[in-house]
Amino acid sequence: MNEGVFPFAITEDEWRARLTPEQYAVMRGHGTERAGSCALNHEKRAGVFHCAGCDQPLFRSGEKFDSGTGWPSFCDPLPGALGTTVDRSYGMVRTEVHCSRCGSHLGHVFPDGPPPTGLRYCINGVALNFTPTP
Repeated sequence: MNEGVFPFAITEDEWRARLTPEQYAVMRGHGTERAGSCALNHEKRAGVFHCAGCDQPLFRSGEKFDSGTGWPSFCDPLPGALGTTVDRSYGMVRTEVHCSRCGSHLGHVFPDGPPPTGLRYCINGVALNFTPTP
């Protein structure tokens, strides 16, 4: 878990009560869901993807694209929605992304996305909730 101070802060016991065991492992323990395991990877309706931990809006559906990786991918987050840290796990150096409101781990960002940003925010689907546009 990211060690910073965040506007939305609850105890680890409260996180365990709020999240499913899989969400807790990913969002609080920096885990990764199995590729292709989340239905949100196939979500195509208009709407907004929110942090499953604190409900902060993170991505508009128009920024989502099929990267072929098995995880929901986005090319641009909502302004101020994400923070980043350097992840040196598994013998690699990657840029981790977390929710700027609660600090929960969401996934990683890579420089191999489509124009105009050239970025691919590879996000664990269990870390997201989706609200369709009415």
